[in-house]
Amino acid sequence: MRIEIVNKAMFKNYLKIGWRNLFKSKGYSALNIGGLALGMATAVLIALWIHDELSYNTYHKNHDRIFKVMKKENHSGTIYTGDSHPFALAELLRTSYRDYFEHVAMEVAWTGEHIIASEEKKIAQSGRYMEPKGPEILTLNMLEGSRTELKDMNSIMISASLSKKLFGDDDPIGRVTTMDGESKLQVTGVYEDLPNNSDFHGTDFIVPFDMFYLKYQWAKPDSWNGGNVSIYVQTTPNTDSEKVSTIIKNVMLSNMDKQQASISRPEVFLHPMDEWHLYSEFENGVRVMSDALEFIWFYGIIGAFVLFLACINFVNLSTAKAVRRAKEVGIRKAIGSRKGQLIGQFLVESLLFATFAFVLSLGLVLLGLPWFNGIMDKTIHILWENPWFWSACLSFILFTTLLAGAYPAFYLSSFRPVKVLKGTFRTDRFGASPRKILVVFQFTVSISLIIGTLMIHKQILYVKERPIGYSQNGLLMLKMTTKDYSGKYDLIRAELLRTGEVAEVAGSGVAVTNNQFNKNGFGWKGKVQDFDPIFKVFYVTPEFGNTIGWQLKEGRDFSRDFPSDRSGVLINESAMKLMDLEDPVGETLTWEQQGGGNYAILGVVRDMVRFSPFEPVPPSIVFLAEDLPWIHIRINPASNLTAALPKIKGVFDELVPFASFDYKFVDVEYKSKFLVEERIGELAGSFALLAIFISCLGLFGLAAFLAEQRTKEIGIRKVLGASVENLCMNLSHDFFILVTISSFI
Repeated sequence: MRIEIVNKAMFKNYLKIGWRNLFKSKGYSALNIGGLALGMATAVLIALWIHDELSYNTYHKNHDRIFKVMKKENHSGTIYTGDSHPFALAELLRTSYRDYFEHVAMEVAWTGEHIIASEEKKIAQSGRYMEPKGPEILTLNMLEGSRTELKDMNSIMISASLSKKLFGDDDPIGRVTTMDGESKLQVTGVYEDLPNNSDFHGTDFIVPFDMFYLKYQWAKPDSWNGGNVSIYVQTTPNTDSEKVSTIIKNVMLSNMDKQQASISRPEVFLHPMDEWHLYSEFENGVRVMSDALEFIWFYGIIGAFVLFLACINFVNLSTAKAVRRAKEVGIRKAIGSRKGQLIGQFLVESLLFATFAFVLSLGLVLLGLPWFNGIMDKTIHILWENPWFWSACLSFILFTTLLAGAYPAFYLSSFRPVKVLKGTFRTDRFGASPRKILVVFQFTVSISLIIGTLMIHKQILYVKERPIGYSQNGLLMLKMTTKDYSGKYDLIRAELLRTGEVAEVAGSGVAVTNNQFNKNGFGWKGKVQDFDPIFKVFYVTPEFGNTIGWQLKEGRDFSRDFPSDRSGVLINESAMKLMDLEDPVGETLTWEQQGGGNYAILGVVRDMVRFSPFEPVPPSIVFLAEDLPWIHIRINPASNLTAALPKIKGVFDELVPFASFDYKFVDVEYKSKFLVEERIGELAGSFALLAIFISCLGLFGLAAFLAEQRTKEIGIRKVLGASVENLCMNLSHDFFILVTISSFI
């Protein structure tokens, strides 16, 4: 008990001395605490973001038992991994493997935005077709209604935000809405908006999967051919998912087309929800870390470095001030203080600095969170009510205390009292070299961050300036979502051209800024046996090329003047290289999946950058088709956009009055593809500038302190005629050399 009392009293004494030292040199204390606070605030911000990323999908109660059904297919030696399945697979899993799966549900989310209307309100929203067990798998937090309300064919479940938009504060249950001007749906449930860190974020409504069968006649529940649905399962408790993956591995081989099965050899497996975000990518059938995980490492390392730079300031200033503490240490040792006690004294002082800095850093985090959330498109907040957060904070303070205070504590406590009291002790002999090394390290890291940020910006600029193969300026696109558009494409096109504000109009299967489906089974002259590559298939109307301004390398474009073009295709340069055709125009392309149909290659289009500007252009084949869901409009170059848009809207209001004129500019949509990379660049640049600022802050404090130590020398030099410029050069000479060394490193 006596030892405990002494220790408590000693700790109290340490705090008193630390408090006095804190206010004894207010300027240097402010520099130390300010630098530490900036480093800590950066580390806390990044830690909160990493926590948000690592807690992806934990909103869903049974996330550890939820899986997405995936499949691997072998195409010409390359293994492709995807989550697109035939409709019949879900029923097979539900009936034949019920011992392993508590719930099975199909869903489709690739149909894009739909017009949800109620009375006079029409809103374009993203939603999903989902089987009844889907809401149960996702454990939606129902604000009104229950998760079982999706059984009725004419039901719809909506998010809280969509309910607010449609009905305000009125009770939405039982209210009637329409989707795409077709089906009348009754609201049977309202669920809490799904958070940003859920893969289902942005799901504004859910409708029964049977509506998908009704809307798309090609979709058949018992079909093993084609199909583009996702399947989610919730396993029974204590089920080994790897064992189940092995059991269901070959379920498709015995059910799908034998010829296709022998070529692609599909293998089914379960992909756990907890890995969707960080391990969502596969290369040649092997799971690899996603961009999200790479960003976690990237920002985590930056946060650690920025905190370390702030700690270096503390170390440098503490060791530089050692001459002021040398006599104190000497006297303490002379009257019996042990080295361990002195180390404890200096560590408590470091703890005091770190605690003040952490409190200040929380204030900086509160100020910086709106900016940070805006850049990262997050809704991160400080976890005030989470006990783990406070445990982490305490650990963080102790870690920073040791990181910043360990070396000064051991360094200061190592002074020999005899030399100190005799006046023969020189601190610079022991402290200068480590300080110089740390300063070089500080600026090496800071300058490296600046260089890395500049490289990121140059890469983004390079990709932005990459030729995309078509003209974006003055090009609009919109999706024809409702049945009101059915059979009216030619009429809409004619009326738009009649306005004089439109140069050309064309339809397509998907937006020009997107890719369509992966397809295989193509044949051509000289094709190697068992070579079955994947192509992107794109459907357009004859005017598409003129509308978007694509460039022909060989042959001719589609034309309404040639009815035979219905049996013709265009290929891009990447497809021509893959097929190894020197003169492809006039060659015949067969598509085994279309019953052996033959298509004449009419021309070769230059590669167009459509989906990802950071990836190579995939081999693509373009077909003619009708009744396509997307329409592209080229504004007349001689027209004024402000005057043209009302006239274009007038055409749609007249011909499809129940549809929403929800258009998009192609160039704006394309620019949105750079958002993630621009966020990385902006945030990395901000942290790089912060690192430089923290380093300069420490250098300023160190220089100011050392200048104070050389006051007599400066006075003598001025008396002897030294100019201010000479004195500045003399004082900054050593630091200039250190920063120069950092730059070279």
